[in-house]
Amino acid sequence: MTKRHVSLPDEAEAGMHAFVEEVDQRLAGDEDTCSVVEDVLIDLSGDRDAYERWQSGADVSAAERVRLQSYDPCNTTLESEYYAEKDEEKFRRSKHLQWLWRQFDSLPIADNVEFALRFRRMLADHLFEDCGEDCRFFKGITFTYGHNITIGDNAVVHDEVHLDDRGKLTIGDRVSVSDGVHIYSHDHDIVDQTEVRNYHTTVEDDVRLTYDSMVRAGNKVGENAIVGARAIVQHDIPAHHIAVGMPAQSVKIKPGWESTATPLEDAGVTRQDDRRLEYDLPDDLEQFDEFQRDLTPPR
Repeated sequence: MTKRHVSLPDEAEAGMHAFVEEVDQRLAGDEDTCSVVEDVLIDLSGDRDAYERWQSGADVSAAERVRLQSYDPCNTTLESEYYAEKDEEKFRRSKHLQWLWRQFDSLPIADNVEFALRFRRMLADHLFEDCGEDCRFFKGITFTYGHNITIGDNAVVHDEVHLDDRGKLTIGDRVSVSDGVHIYSHDHDIVDQTEVRNYHTTVEDDVRLTYDSMVRAGNKVGENAIVGARAIVQHDIPAHHIAVGMPAQSVKIKPGWESTATPLEDAGVTRQDDRRLEYDLPDDLEQFDEFQRDLTPPR
């Protein structure tokens, strides 16, 4: 069964198209990205009058000032901003776009599915390293940076998904990512959690990652595979396999693919080390351990 086709009234369709096109053109032009994001959020929030009063020197409360200042992403910070190994030049722009994506999702208008899908799809073109055609992004999706994500054609990412691209994340064509899925591209040392290792994580074409499942950093989910609800992928999942459990294990091959798929008994291979991404920290970086623990083993 396919989905029902839904169309908007002509006037609503024209208004949405004009707005998304306007923002798209502004982000593609030479205008300062902070200014574009600020303008869009002020207008979508219906806060233009209050903003203009504040700009003209009228008295505002401390809470109002914080709210009005925070439409400008240059006046905000994100968790990933504190990561030492990030590409500062790429992050400078992706932070602004990520702020727009997150703040848009907090607005009532984000529940208008037809509008919200178009708006996020437009933002994805500017935020991701590459985004294919006809992708659908639902509400509450979060990223580490955004600029290390490549996603193929006709993929769908549902509500409350986390796409971690602290390393590198590649998602193929026609991939379905269900609600609550987490896909990681970084991991921490088991002794010193401040030591971060980044990886390239891949989800190949036609994969289904079902509800609340997790793909850990550096693993690959092969073409046409299914990862069951709440499964945790700790190693590669071969193409056409169905994997379930914690940790995820291949339990079945999709009917019709038995002659070409890797046998079940040969699944479960970990190739994480082959996909590790090395990085250099700036020589002048002032590092600190936020936990301030003594990690010396007892004698």
